[in-house]
This record gives sequence, C-alpha cells and structure tokens, in this order.
Amino acid sequence: MSSQNLEHHKSIYLKVLLALFVLTVLTVAVSFFDFGSITLAILIGLTIAFIKGFLVAGNFMHLLDEVKPIYWLLALTVVFFFVLFFMPMLWEMNLVTVE
Repeated sequence: MSSQNLEHHKSIYLKVLLALFVLTVLTVAVSFFDFGSITLAILIGLTIAFIKGFLVAGNFMHLLDEVKPIYWLLALTVVFFFVLFFMPMLWEMNLVTVE
C-alpha cells in the first residue's frame, strides 16, 4: 500500500471520527430538548443513530467498498426485518390470519 493511499485512508478515518464525535454531542444535546411530541423526538434520535451507524458500517466495516452482492444481501435483510417487524401488527389488525 502506497504512502499516499495510507494518508488518504487516515484522513477519511479522522473525518469519520470527528463526525461521530459531533453526532454524539448532538445526540446528547437533542436529549435535553422538549419537542412536544414523543414521535418527533424518537424520529430525530433514530435519524442521528442511523447516520452514525452508516458511518461506522460504511467506513470501519468497509461496506462502502464492497461489491453489489453485499448490497443485495443488505437490502434483503432490511426487507425481512420489516416483514418480521410488522407481522405482529398485521395479526392484531386481523389482516393476516394464523392457523
């Protein structure tokens, strides 16, 4: 690995580290605000958490450098997550029956 390539990766890691630090401070700061709605507070908290998770997974786990099959696998995982997440709600609303 060339010296320029190492410096490039080091620069990216430091920027991600700084972004994670800023987002962590933002998370703590947001926790002190009264948004008037618990739904809005949860949405803002999850948005910040999603961005932090994307930064960690994309850079430190090198998912941004992976090939298309990895993205298909991730998309399939998200689809199954939502199916399993909403299945109990569909059962409660009697839209899906279990026999």
